[in-house]
Amino acid sequence: MTAVDAVLFDLDDTLCEYRRSGAELLSLAFDDVGVDPFFAVGEYYDRYDEFLPKTDDMVELRRECFAAIAADRGRDPDLGRAVADAYAAERDHGNVRPLPGAAEAVDRLAADHRLAVLTNGAPGMQSEKLAQLPFRDAFDAVVHAGYDAPRKPAAEPYHHALDLLDATPKRAVHVGNSLTTDVPGAHAAGVRSAWLSDGSDPDPEPHYRLESLRDLTTPPWLG
Repeated sequence: MTAVDAVLFDLDDTLCEYRRSGAELLSLAFDDVGVDPFFAVGEYYDRYDEFLPKTDDMVELRRECFAAIAADRGRDPDLGRAVADAYAAERDHGNVRPLPGAAEAVDRLAADHRLAVLTNGAPGMQSEKLAQLPFRDAFDAVVHAGYDAPRKPAAEPYHHALDLLDATPKRAVHVGNSLTTDVPGAHAAGVRSAWLSDGSDPDPEPHYRLESLRDLTTPPWLG
């Protein structure tokens, strides 16, 4: 198997996670608006992909998703947008923590690989998260897909990241948690995929399955 020179990392729920859950934020948002909860955060997550092609950023996506859910419940869509605005106001993008094993994996790989972050998300929002991570300086490049290039799972942001690293697809691996963006995007770009497992049966099948980021401290492509 061809050796790997470059490793691309997704950010959200791969390298880091919010300290406050979406369910907690949604509860606070309902309180802030002064309305009894009329949907659970799982419905937002389930419908997230529905609004990706229709919106330009996370704030707009959440507003339109919450508006649609409100309408489905017989509520004013503007009430859903008000809840989304309160949710956004409660969210602190700097209040994140590394996932278990992230620091060890990044430190290990940075010794002899070029590293990049490849994330779907607004530069300001994602930069706040990255700035809180103790290994933030290990990355040679950061690509904000949807801004610097099309969003994952398009192949273009992978190629853009590899160009910045002066690396080729056949000598690169992308590490991510999403079976809808990270894995198919890597495959579209000709890059090997390392999937951070959630315990489900993956479709599409990644090249590597990680039980935790600690698995990256002795990755199979190093022998």
